[in-house]
Amino acid sequence: MPETTYTVELPAGMELLNSNHREHHYRRARIVKALRAAAKEAAADLPALDDLGPVRIIAVVHPRDRRRRDPANWYPSVKAAVDGLVDAGVLKDDDHTRVIGPDMRLGEVVHGSQLALHLYPLAHDS
Repeated sequence: MPETTYTVELPAGMELLNSNHREHHYRRARIVKALRAAAKEAAADLPALDDLGPVRIIAVVHPRDRRRRDPANWYPSVKAAVDGLVDAGVLKDDDHTRVIGPDMRLGEVVHGSQLALHLYPLAHDS
């Protein structure tokens, strides 16, 4: 039986948070709010996944160019996006009993850069 995957793509060109940058708290809050809202909107048509068991999340950062990068630096952006999945009702919570990951990956180049979350519901143990 093939594994079901759901993908949540935030709009290309969104401002992302990087743990190497120290943003003013007002600017950071504005970016978090925008990422969270974008993820909620992008996940609006997804079913509630909690009933299927834990969900593995692979977060893919699609950079704007081919320079070397450490994808883990964008974890603050991913955290805001996962919170948007909770806001959308896709996940009841993002604690360790419901979410495995998010595991960070670097994807293909996208004009303006982009963040995508790939959700893999895992069946409950029998």
